[in-house]
Parts: sequence; C-alpha cells; structure tokens
Amino acid sequence: MNRTIITFGGYFEDFIEGLSDQEQQKVDYLLTLLRTQDRLPVKFIKFIRESVYELRIEYNSNIYRIFFVFDDDKIVVLFNGFQKKSQKTPSNEIEKAIKIKNEYYEYKQQQQNK
Repeated sequence: MNRTIITFGGYFEDFIEGLSDQEQQKVDYLLTLLRTQDRLPVKFIKFIRESVYELRIEYNSNIYRIFFVFDDDKIVVLFNGFQKKSQKTPSNEIEKAIKIKNEYYEYKQQQQNK
C-alpha cells in the first residue's frame, strides 16, 4: 500500500504550524502509517460519518484529531485538525470537516469539468 496524501484549503497546514516539533514528528509518523499500511487500529483511525475519518494522535497527555477522507482509495485528503479537550469529539469540528469535504468534492468536480 502506498497512498498519496494531499491537503485541501490550508486548514491542515495552519493546524500543523501550531504544534511543537515533537508533536509534528508524531503526526508525521501517523501519516506514514496511513500512507503505507492497509489497515490501522482504532487507536489511530476512526470513521466519523459521511466518509469522514479522524486520525487520532496522543502526545504528552495532549489529544489531537485530524479529519480526512479517502479519495479513490489512493489519495487521503487532510482537512482540519484540532486539540481535543473533552471526551467526545465536538460536533462543530465534525460539521466543519464535512463542510470542507463538500468544498473539496465541489472543487474537484469543477477541475474535471475544465
């Protein structure tokens, strides 16, 4: 397995810039797993809804989530990320990820129609 990972809208870049070097290394490690492994345990990845998944990262008692979708089983599109501070993933973060997902597919459709 060798998936291509892309980002959309600059949300992921904004998120990653706010992390420490060590936190960024942990994210990179999990992205490598996502890129190269056929299946990952629920500890690292979880289906949310409407084709949206979350990448689950823990580092020094901090919990982070990064939303993404699989696109044609090869491309993983990374959307927004955030630091989780409660037991349940906040619904506003999920709604934001779904909105970005819809924007991504609209953009992709426009590019194919050109």
